Amino acid sequence: MSLRVAVAAPFIQNGTESLQENEFVVALSLDRDWFSPDQSKRLIDVATRDGLLERTDDGLEVTFDPAAVTVPEEFVPDEDLLRERSAFERVLDALVADGVEKHEAVGAINTLQQELGLTIEVAAVVYARQEGVNVTDLVPIARSALDEGDSEAEGR
Repeated sequence: MSLRVAVAAPFIQNGTESLQENEFVVALSLDRDWFSPDQSKRLIDVATRDGLLERTDDGLEVTFDPAAVTVPEEFVPDEDLLRERSAFERVLDALVADGVEKHEAVGAINTLQQELGLTIEVAAVVYARQEGVNVTDLVPIARSALDEGDSEAEGR
């Protein structure tokens, strides 16, 4: 969720849904002093991979309504946002953003994982679909985690 807040802040600040990459970097590094310029660029990569931003010929476009996001005055994003997140973490974030309680989602995903013998990523995608949360973009990542699990099992 805080990734969405960090991404939304520059767009809210500028009252737009598209920015030049350098405007985004300046907003996060100089205006808000949340990240260094290099870290701000890394955030763009993470947010693009997570589907929150799109790179276009005109710069960056946010893929959600930034006006629907509240940036608390005391908010400071954690540097953990800059690391690659697993498919499970990304599905969990989507569920929480859709209003599902985090502990409820984790419990249900763990139950599915145990009952069906799935990887945590695949169980998360199944649960999200049951809840009506669109995570289609994460299916290939979950599927590759399933394939990796099969390869490891064959090697035993």
